[in-house]
Amino acid sequence: MTSPDAGHGATEVGRVLASVASSERLRIVSTLIRITGDWDLSEDCFQDAVARALTSWPECGLPDNPGAWLTTVSKNLVIDALRRASTERNTTRRYALETEIDAQERLTAASGGEGREMLPGTSDDALDDDRLRLIFTCCHPALAMDARVALTLRTVVGLSVRETAHVFLVTEQTMQKRLVRTRAKIRAAGIPYRVPPAEMLPERTSGVLAVIYLLFTEGYSSGSGAELVRSALAEEAIRLSRLMVTLTRHSTQLPEVLGLLALELFQQSRAGSRIDDDGDLVLLEDQDRRLWDGAAISEGIAVLASAEEERQRLGGVPGTYQLQAQIAAQHATAPTAAATNFHRIAELYARLGRVSPSPIIDLNRAIAVALAEGSEAGLELLDILDRNAHLADYHLLPAARADLLRRGGRFADALPHYMRALELAPSDPERRFLQRRIDEMRTTAQTPSSTAPPGGPPMQVDAT
Repeated sequence: MTSPDAGHGATEVGRVLASVASSERLRIVSTLIRITGDWDLSEDCFQDAVARALTSWPECGLPDNPGAWLTTVSKNLVIDALRRASTERNTTRRYALETEIDAQERLTAASGGEGREMLPGTSDDALDDDRLRLIFTCCHPALAMDARVALTLRTVVGLSVRETAHVFLVTEQTMQKRLVRTRAKIRAAGIPYRVPPAEMLPERTSGVLAVIYLLFTEGYSSGSGAELVRSALAEEAIRLSRLMVTLTRHSTQLPEVLGLLALELFQQSRAGSRIDDDGDLVLLEDQDRRLWDGAAISEGIAVLASAEEERQRLGGVPGTYQLQAQIAAQHATAPTAAATNFHRIAELYARLGRVSPSPIIDLNRAIAVALAEGSEAGLELLDILDRNAHLADYHLLPAARADLLRRGGRFADALPHYMRALELAPSDPERRFLQRRIDEMRTTAQTPSSTAPPGGPPMQVDAT
């Protein structure tokens, strides 16, 4: 453990703890759930471990392996809770947990304490991965769809009960009750905590892919809070997607699984350029493409080609993730923003909208049309979307309209839409970006001879 006088103040400890808790929570909680079968106890003990770290680390110094520290403390807290319960069943679970801790201590000693902790039962084998077990359980068809999504957001993605309630537009108390009922149904129905056998994969894969993409999206562009990017979540989603490729290698779902992996690789390749040194948002056109991960882009190209090869072999049309990956590939492989083929991107969004109708897809298509054919063409499509109730509180709709108006030199018209987007924006970096635009519009609108200021394309779902 690092000594407390090594320069690690409370701010530094908080930063390290937030990063480690984000990256390790899913691994630790999923393992505890497998052993105890108790979702609430597992999550509560992890949160208690984080609280103890917040007190202990500033006094004692940062541990050499913060993730292992959180793991051990979480497990010890579970053991203590089971001891207090002291039933025969809990004694069995406590023994299983103590056995795992002993085995891990032997592994750590044998490796000299180096490397990331790998517990028995959490290897990278797809059939023996606790995080995949957790995801398949959350996505079990015996659960109602809204229950699956809520449980996924809370347990897999790691949103708080308050944040999960906000997604569903219900009170925190209502969401807490919903989560309790869902976990109770898992116990009562005997829903197994496992990766299902091969014959059940076809009916279960699409739900799991949706959860993994939800996890990736929260990491790539966080829906709330001070951070726009939570790279640990995005990398974990990519790891799980790789496991799903292995798991479905003989399945008809393989093209879509490969499509999802390619999409994530293309998007994550830009991670190092999407936020500047001050933590502010950098739009795609303004990003330094030299910072993009060329290896990830090359792998994404190869994976997407494999997806297309498998699709042709199996027949059928490209699915949702393959089409999204093709769109992301257009951005990732363009040598400059100006060279991006927005006509092709608009065409791909039109195909995607036919395969998987969504107002978000329609919004992105409108922006692509604007960048291909001019702002007015995009504004006409946005007029249609204004009537869609699902987008009424979606900040990127007024942000897109504002930017298209700005690009057309209509600065005074753009200002109220930027202000509406600011009211709705979920993350601090996005709010700071929109505030800068508002300040820019107020200044520019007062100068009649001004032309549209530079600043890149409208904010898109995938434009950063």
